[in-house]
Amino acid sequence: MAEEAWLSGKLDGFSPVMMPAAHALRQAIVDLKKAAADLSDDELFVKPNGASSVAFHLRHISGSVDRLLTYAKNENLSDAQFEFLKSETAETSGLNARELVNQTVSSIENALEFCRTVSEEILLDERFVGRKRLPTNVFGLLFHIAEHTARHTGQVITLVRIVRK
Repeated sequence: MAEEAWLSGKLDGFSPVMMPAAHALRQAIVDLKKAAADLSDDELFVKPNGASSVAFHLRHISGSVDRLLTYAKNENLSDAQFEFLKSETAETSGLNARELVNQTVSSIENALEFCRTVSEEILLDERFVGRKRLPTNVFGLLFHIAEHTARHTGQVITLVRIVRK
């Protein structure tokens, strides 16, 4: 892969419509593995100047991708997903950096698989988010998964640089 995923060309199995989201998600995987997989527990959970920890961002990426995919599939969140949501802000997860990164990568890979297999015919089908049932569509959810993941990945990269002094 090129330094930047979007410069690596066409990704096999993805439609041209889903290619930008797939590139962004592939880039997030590369960046997260490179930036955070070898953090110590202290580095993982520190909150510099009151900012969220790297651990929070990793758990949040994982959980939000899972929840947004559930909405894209027109399903309701499970009790387990609500429990995970509550744990995203916990001071500890019981997982080390490598395990958290692997959990996050697994969620992103699930999103990539959905992007690869989703029928373009349903991309504009209406979907609803959250208890308030905010309106969107499948394409909007998939785009948001990609941009939201990229945003939090950038925060992880910046936080790692700060906590590693």
